[in-house]
This record gives sequence, C-alpha cells and structure tokens, in this order.
Amino acid sequence: MKTGQGLRHGEKGEKQREKRGTLPRPPQALIAGGCGAQAEQCMGGRPAPSQLPTELPTSHSPFRPFMPNLVPPKIPDGERLDFDDIHRKRMEKDLNELQALIEAHFESRKKEEEELISLKDRIEQRRAERAEQQRIRSEREKERQARMAEERARKEEEEARKKAEEEARKKKAFSNMLHFGGYMQKSEKKGGKKQTEREKKKKILSERRKPLNIDHLSEDKLRDKAKELWQTIRDLEAEKFDLQEKFKRQKYEINVLRNRVSDHQKV
Repeated sequence: MKTGQGLRHGEKGEKQREKRGTLPRPPQALIAGGCGAQAEQCMGGRPAPSQLPTELPTSHSPFRPFMPNLVPPKIPDGERLDFDDIHRKRMEKDLNELQALIEAHFESRKKEEEELISLKDRIEQRRAERAEQQRIRSEREKERQARMAEERARKEEEEARKKAEEEARKKKAFSNMLHFGGYMQKSEKKGGKKQTEREKKKKILSERRKPLNIDHLSEDKLRDKAKELWQTIRDLEAEKFDLQEKFKRQKYEINVLRNRVSDHQKV
C-alpha cells in the first residue's frame, strides 16, 4: 500500500514539474534540438539513448550482443586545425635548425682556417728562424776559416822569416869562419913579431899580482885585507868560469861551422 502511494506521489510530482518546465530534457530532446556531436561529447563519447536497444532481452527473445555505432568526433569550426600553419611552423623550425647547423659549421670552419693560418705563420716563423740561425752559423764558420787561414799564413810567414834569418846567420858564420881562418894564417906568419899566449898571461898576472905589504897593519886592517883578497879571488874565479864557458861555446861553434863547411864542400 505504501509503495503504491509513493508511486502515485512521484507521478504527481513529475506532472507538476512538467507543468512548471523544470524537468531535465531527455537525450533524445538534446539530439533533436541540434546538439549533435556536442551531445555525444557531453555524454563522454557514449552512444545516444536513441541508438541503444529499446527492448531488453527476455527469456523468450534470442541474445544479441551490444554493438555501438561509433562516430568520429568532429572539430568545432572555432577550433579547426590549420595544417598549412603547422607545416609552415615545422618548415621554419627545420630552417632554423639548418641555419644553426650551417652557422656552427662555418664557425668551426673559420676556427680551423684560423688555426691553419696560425700554424702556417708558426711554420714560416720557424723556417725564418732556422734560416737566420743557418746564416749566423755560416758567417761564424767563414770567420773561423778566415782566422785559421790568417793564423796559418802568419805561421808560414814566421817560419819563412826564421828560415831566412837562419840562412843569413849561416852565411855570416861561414864568412866569419873564412875570415877567421885567414886571420889565423896571418897570425901564424907573424908569430915572431907578436907575443905568445903564455907571455900575455904572464904579463896580465904580473899586472894583477900586487905585493902584500901587511907587516905594519893592525888586526882590523888585516881582517879588511883578508876580506878584500877573498872578494878578489871570488871575482877571479867567476871571471875564470865565464871565460871557460865562453871558450867551450866558441869551440863548439867552430866545430859546427867546420862541419857545415865540409858539408857545403861535399855538395
């Protein structure tokens, strides 16, 4: 009973709302009213109620699977895609990327060219430095060769001068020896007229030898006299040694000259 009363009250309420126009419109009314695709979008892409089966399967009717009639969504006129604009933007993007790649390539190529130019400059600089070093080395070698040539010429000139002096000395010695031989021959011829060496020696000794007069001398004077005699003996010994050395040297020179004379006579 209560259930029947509730249904009746519900029907009365619906009738009152229909009179006032406050009831929601059914999906069929939306589709009929021109919503179209908007209605489908509003329903979440589900099929409209008119497209749904109106009869539920019963135990007496055969089972038919649910086959919705899918319709692709339509883009509103205000939100239509501009493929030309998309293509243009894509082309602009590709062009910008290509331009960036070209600029990067030219920048890299510019750096490589600068590095190549710098390398060439360094090579040329190094080549110039080597050429300068070679020039300096060649000049130093030429100077060294010139100094060696001058030194060699100086030594040759010195040797030639010494050789000429030696030849002149030999000629002079040979001439002196010839004159000395003639002088000896003349001295031998005049032996009776001149004093002999022994007589000369006696005469010199008699002149140098003085008598000692020491009887009247005091002790201090005797010491002084002894010192004087000692100094005289020392001087005489030194003179004797010098004369002996001079005699030996002259004798050696005479022998050398005689040998050279004999060698010249053999030639």
